[in-house]
Amino acid sequence: MDLQLKGLKAIVTGGTKGIGLAIARTFAAEGADVAICARDEASVESTASALAELSGARASGVAVDVSDGDAPKAWVGRVGAQWGDRYRRGQCERARDRQRHRVVAQGVRDGSARHGQSRRCRHSVSRGEPGRFDHRDIERVGTRDRFCRGPYGIFEAALVHYMQSLANQLAWKGICANTVSPGNVYFDGGVWYWIEHNDTALFERALALNPTGRMGRPQGIANAVAFIASPAASFVSGANFVVDGALTRGVQL
Repeated sequence: MDLQLKGLKAIVTGGTKGIGLAIARTFAAEGADVAICARDEASVESTASALAELSGARASGVAVDVSDGDAPKAWVGRVGAQWGDRYRRGQCERARDRQRHRVVAQGVRDGSARHGQSRRCRHSVSRGEPGRFDHRDIERVGTRDRFCRGPYGIFEAALVHYMQSLANQLAWKGICANTVSPGNVYFDGGVWYWIEHNDTALFERALALNPTGRMGRPQGIANAVAFIASPAASFVSGANFVVDGALTRGVQL
């Protein structure tokens, strides 16, 4: 299936490793222009250069701490300015014919930065640019009761509700808002990699919860994000797209 991502724009936070990197690579390989951020400047620069080589599309990277309310706003503004008037007018044309969308794939790694999610949504929407907002997270979502609880789940539940509200409020602008909720995702250097090597009992317990007998991989999440953020899913809005290998036990209403 052609997801029609070529020539579109993607903003990806945490884009230098794990799920964020897989998402950025997927968009770039499909021909989308990709702007990434992360906290380590050297990693951001090297990753942006590698992304540009995948398809020849534009790629940029900036060191940003998403828990800093002003930093994400400034970054979104710089991306818009860098891509210029063509970027803004193009989005209006895409919204009118519903054939193409700008994609914004968002994610952060810890509960302390959760407030930054709503800020980045507001900053992007305030630019008047129709598009798609898709939040994905490393491990678990607050709509499901997992073995790890606490403030993390509360923030996740709030984000799911917030994005569903955005979907309703912004539909008239041609903006789709969705969440993508992974289960436990394993990659070298990631959270579950660390747990595997430092807390074997917890790792085995988490692994046993999934009926597939394995954890997810970043590319599997990236594939889901690419679809739900594409024109192929233009009628999907207000959805919480669960990608967890049947880990969730229950019916999502």
